[in-house]
Amino acid sequence: MKRNGRFWFLVFSLWFLVGCDAEKQSTPEYRSKEEIQIIPQPQEIKIEEGFFEINKNTTITTFPDSKNEALYLKQLIENSSNFKIDIVFTESISLEEANTILLFNQHQINSKEAYQLTSTEHSLGILSMSNIGLMNGIQTLRQLFINDFHSNQKRDIWYLPTVTIKDSPKFKHRGLLLDCSRHFYKKEVIKKYIDLLALYKMNVLHWHLTEDQGWRIAIDKYPKLTEIGAWRTELDGSKYGGFYTKSDIRKIVAYATERHITVIPEIELPGHSQAAIAAYPYLSCTGEQIEVANDWGVFKEIYCAGNDSVFTFLEDVLTEVMELFPSKYIHIGGDEAPKFRWEHCDKCQQRIKDENITDEHGLQSYFISRIEKFLNKNGRQLIGWDEILEGGLSENATVQSWRGMEGGITAANSGHNAIMSPTSYAYFDYDLKAIDLEKVYNFDPIPKELAKDKHHFIIGGECNMWTEHVPDENNLDSKVFPRLLAMSEVLWSYPKERNYAEFYNRLQHHYPILKSMNVNYGAENLPIQVETIISENDVYILASPGNKDLMVYYKWECDTCNDFEWAHYEIMLEQSGTLIFQAFKNDEKYEDSIKQTFEFHNALTKKVTYKSQYNQWYTAGGDSGLVDSKTGSLDFRDGNWQGFWGNDAEMVLDLGKVDFTDDEQKISEIAINFYQYNNSWIFFPTKVEFAISSDGKYFETVQTLDNENIKPQARGKLIETFRTRFERQHIRYIKVKAINIKKVPDWHEAAGSKAWIFMDEIIVR
Repeated sequence: MKRNGRFWFLVFSLWFLVGCDAEKQSTPEYRSKEEIQIIPQPQEIKIEEGFFEINKNTTITTFPDSKNEALYLKQLIENSSNFKIDIVFTESISLEEANTILLFNQHQINSKEAYQLTSTEHSLGILSMSNIGLMNGIQTLRQLFINDFHSNQKRDIWYLPTVTIKDSPKFKHRGLLLDCSRHFYKKEVIKKYIDLLALYKMNVLHWHLTEDQGWRIAIDKYPKLTEIGAWRTELDGSKYGGFYTKSDIRKIVAYATERHITVIPEIELPGHSQAAIAAYPYLSCTGEQIEVANDWGVFKEIYCAGNDSVFTFLEDVLTEVMELFPSKYIHIGGDEAPKFRWEHCDKCQQRIKDENITDEHGLQSYFISRIEKFLNKNGRQLIGWDEILEGGLSENATVQSWRGMEGGITAANSGHNAIMSPTSYAYFDYDLKAIDLEKVYNFDPIPKELAKDKHHFIIGGECNMWTEHVPDENNLDSKVFPRLLAMSEVLWSYPKERNYAEFYNRLQHHYPILKSMNVNYGAENLPIQVETIISENDVYILASPGNKDLMVYYKWECDTCNDFEWAHYEIMLEQSGTLIFQAFKNDEKYEDSIKQTFEFHNALTKKVTYKSQYNQWYTAGGDSGLVDSKTGSLDFRDGNWQGFWGNDAEMVLDLGKVDFTDDEQKISEIAINFYQYNNSWIFFPTKVEFAISSDGKYFETVQTLDNENIKPQARGKLIETFRTRFERQHIRYIKVKAINIKKVPDWHEAAGSKAWIFMDEIIVR
């Protein structure tokens, strides 16, 4: 057959393209210097030119006692390769061996968790004084691979950059608390989180296994704990629950041990124990049959401290727990234990007399100390939340400080170890309005007030993932990630100078890794920050993008309003209404839109003087928070509610001089929204008093409104407007006093605790 010139041109072109592709395939593909973005940041890293090649001829060489680590690395490589990799066990390792990955656990280095990773064009070595350090080095090695490796793309060759990394942790306790009691997660989810903890060099899974809403661990001696206590009837009548068998737990603990993750179980006592009491009513002060809790909050049903059979029960339970968990520590909770039942229990009051205890707080200390002695006798140590400080700290206890840093400071000053997990930085169930990625990254576990010679008592920190409102794995992932990566760097690297922008850039390289591990990660911070700016007599709304790569648009919520406009300037408030804000990234919607309602009224920007102080955690933005136009939503943590804990809310509003020719200020209405969510001890005021004055000295009460519409027992998140209408002149000052019920009522699960009042805007028309 005759071939024309066109045919040979096509053949040559095809050959050329194939050749180019073959050349491209053979070009080493590995992370460049700019792409090496390790989290947590190593203490020392030096990057050289060149690469190390992993192929079918590569071996892993190690000592026999590092078999676990060698098999772990072998599996990682083979998951993404078209070849198998051999392990060579030897009694003598040469650091000069070619085409091998050396795992050497007899290197003289400063701690068991420290490691040195060195890769050249001929070999790669991870050196440590222990297998724990080797595992940490392997996790760093994983991050040196390109993204295709993590997605298990099969290749014949992988290339790694030549580097020298020397690394060790600042804190020895680096943990995640995972609450599986409020919501139950399958064992596959627990294993996934163990893998993620290992990847980012966290070394503790604090496993919260018992609660008011569910008992999740099988105990042979008390089968009703899982037959009854593991299941609750939801408000809609459905049944919810689950538990881990002993076989499940042994497998999970073994899985974690292979990755050098310590699993610390938490068995709550004396409070948060309603599920156990539902299974065995004799454990309570009343002996009455109750149900497993199906709502959230703090409940008054706690273990009876005057009943010796309670301690027999707990010792039996803890004996079986210790058989399952080899951890040095057992966490016993100790938090949020209302004393109402003890105060009204003859057996508990008799215990106080017999043991010469001062009060119910001392009784809790007795309870904790008795459990601690049992644990110590069995070679274990106790961790408890900072409430275990009340009434006196038991001898060897470690304190986990959650109500701020004060508990950790007190523990350290008394010579006790402390784990720092304050709500302000470490509670990942809080949304991004309260704790965003940058805030986590700026967390310092060592309080400034703590003397240097006490710093060593701060053994580390934890991020706490409570799951009242986290029903499934996707929601869990979006809460924990990417914030856990920030916490991992705080606790491992402990950078003295925090450069959030640099960390943020490194983080972007980890999203493909998280995606490959089926992590449905969330946003770094709020996509949109909405604030009001008060300027003389005007209020402006400023909507700022949460990240530099976002743009914010807005529109009024109404049927006839225009489409979104770019919010590149301040919006002057001239009317009441609801604005919808939407962030966009690369012309696509980023996260959900947010809504904020604004009230345009006569008290905007006016001065508020407080007769009683609002709580430091719920300020609504400070002294101007009640006159800034922003109203609160059903989320009491949205930043717009001002909270008063255990006291009345009283303030005076100064409307100032008005620019009227007759110098008269006419008032026809004053309205305030109050909030109730009794699960969180927030109640409507019993009454609200409105008074007016022209000189600020003599006030005339115009109306007192009793709370008659909604009772304290009403469940759910509720907003009620307290409003008074009248028409008066010559008014400059308005006084508002909201009367707090002071204590949570006796019928409530947290009877006797201090009660909250939450209020938002004082609207004057």
